[in-house]
Amino acid sequence: MTDRQLLLDFDPGLNMTRADFLPAGCNADALAAVDRWHDWPDRRLLLCGPRGCGRTHLGRIWAADTQAPVLNGARLDSLPEPAPAYLVDDAHCVAGVAAREEALFHLYNRAEADAAPLMLTAPDTPGTWGVALPDLSSRLQTFAVTRLAAPDDELLYMVLIKLFDDRQLSVSPETVKFLTRRIDRSLRNAVQVVQALDHAALTLQKRISRAMAADVLAGLAPDTSSGADDVRDSDAT
Repeated sequence: MTDRQLLLDFDPGLNMTRADFLPAGCNADALAAVDRWHDWPDRRLLLCGPRGCGRTHLGRIWAADTQAPVLNGARLDSLPEPAPAYLVDDAHCVAGVAAREEALFHLYNRAEADAAPLMLTAPDTPGTWGVALPDLSSRLQTFAVTRLAAPDDELLYMVLIKLFDDRQLSVSPETVKFLTRRIDRSLRNAVQVVQALDHAALTLQKRISRAMAADVLAGLAPDTSSGADDVRDSDAT
């Protein structure tokens, strides 16, 4: 394959509407908790989960429902304009940067004063972030926590089917199952793999097959594939 050195270090541009979120056993509890935002203790929630589990997507759904601005911990250097609710995605990225920690501290206080819901997302609970500002650290401990698990086979299969359908690509169930068993447990990786297969199919002018899937996986970045078998079938499955 001519394009086997695809490293896919780009943002795949995920669609993050409610219609694009696929409910499954691994995300059901977190989805229910986010949808019950009127019942959050003190109107605060921390959504935790590993990279690629869908926490940013679920946060965006909540932000759309509540008219919250979508903020990011890595760029939270000042307070946003007042809003009815606030989302800080990747909130752990404030840790170790004084201006960001101060901004999140003041955002917390503003949300509390205005009775505005505040949702944070992060890979894990605040005790793992390394926050230096004591007042912020103590306030972060007050958040209710809900967790998203890494995608299971059921969700990964459904996501791959949807991604192929969105690109109007005809792929056999056997090939989708092959990919489900071999790619890393990450929704972002699923997007990258489908994009790479679409590119390969266009370049080679061939239908996506299990053999093509194995070839593409072999050329992707290490964290995208969990170890594709050396399958080089000539069939069109």
